[in-house]
Amino acid sequence: MPDWGDIAAAAADDAYRAAPATGTAPSADLLGEFLPGLARACDTGERLDAALPAGFRALGARAADEAVPLRALIDLYLSAAWRAWRLLPTVGADDSEAIRRTGEIVLHAVDDAVAAIADGHETARRTALRLEESDRREFVDDLLEGTGDPAAMLSRAERYGLDLTGTHAVAVIRGTVAVTDTSPLLSQAASALTAASATDFLVSTRHRVMVAVLPSPSLVAALPRTAGDRVGVGRAHRGVASVALSYREALDALELAGRLGLTDPVVHAEQLLVYRVLTRDREAMSDLIDAVLTPLETARGGAGPLRDTLEAYLATGGNTTATAARLHLSVRAITYRLHRIRELTGRDPSAPSDRFVLQTALLGARALGLTPP
Repeated sequence: MPDWGDIAAAAADDAYRAAPATGTAPSADLLGEFLPGLARACDTGERLDAALPAGFRALGARAADEAVPLRALIDLYLSAAWRAWRLLPTVGADDSEAIRRTGEIVLHAVDDAVAAIADGHETARRTALRLEESDRREFVDDLLEGTGDPAAMLSRAERYGLDLTGTHAVAVIRGTVAVTDTSPLLSQAASALTAASATDFLVSTRHRVMVAVLPSPSLVAALPRTAGDRVGVGRAHRGVASVALSYREALDALELAGRLGLTDPVVHAEQLLVYRVLTRDREAMSDLIDAVLTPLETARGGAGPLRDTLEAYLATGGNTTATAARLHLSVRAITYRLHRIRELTGRDPSAPSDRFVLQTALLGARALGLTPP
């Protein structure tokens, strides 16, 4: 009876030499009962025992867990088959019909075994990928929410190429199309950041938008964008909790930019700090708006025309002629509206101190979303 162990070992050597540069070489015991089963099938003239494929699927899953590439695993089985060929029953007989039948049995057996091990290997790899994706999603959620244990987060971050002891800023890219974990935009962003010599970064998704954790806010320029995309950028902070803080700032920047009607595609949180100051005490700001702007609503035609005039006047630095040109009105009409604003609010737009109060109320109303942008 042939020594199937020696043949299995020789087949493993073949697979080792043919194995890809990455991954683990397959061991002989990954053949399981393939060679004895092959010999029995040839002896009986039947296909492989129906119970064997389940074992091959288990061996395929084990190979995946051991990081054995599927190509090398298949090579192991093929090498074992051709090495065993001359030792199989009837192959040495002077009977061409028997040899033909044996060849068919061997080919069927190899096909059945390889299909089973490939199925087990692929199933295990898909399971591993799902677990890896789940772990990554959980890490991203803990990182952006700031809910993870700081010490544990440092260790978990290393797995994804992040050094949370350093400084990081978060960019949130909100496009016209929702972004998923399978979107090519993620790999494009990672490639662009790598090309920009960035190493300490993470690109992911959250709530159907792309999120990039960057070692510097300047790297936002490297991120791919399409027409209509808006980018909110948080400030750079140091430490584990820095990412969650910068992420909230990036979201706030996007929301505030929408309220203010800003048109810049990239909005930095540090550029909007003045608006955060204005809205920090919401009750006080609401009182100011009510005292200064609400009286405009009593004007004939509503507050809209007077508010537009006031905003244009302030934007032009108090230049009546420039305000008239911007609103396509006569200087006389602008002068009349400014007079009505002074009557209704008790504030003179041409006086520096009153102008500051009026502008603060307008900015606060926009920041709080109390007027249309």
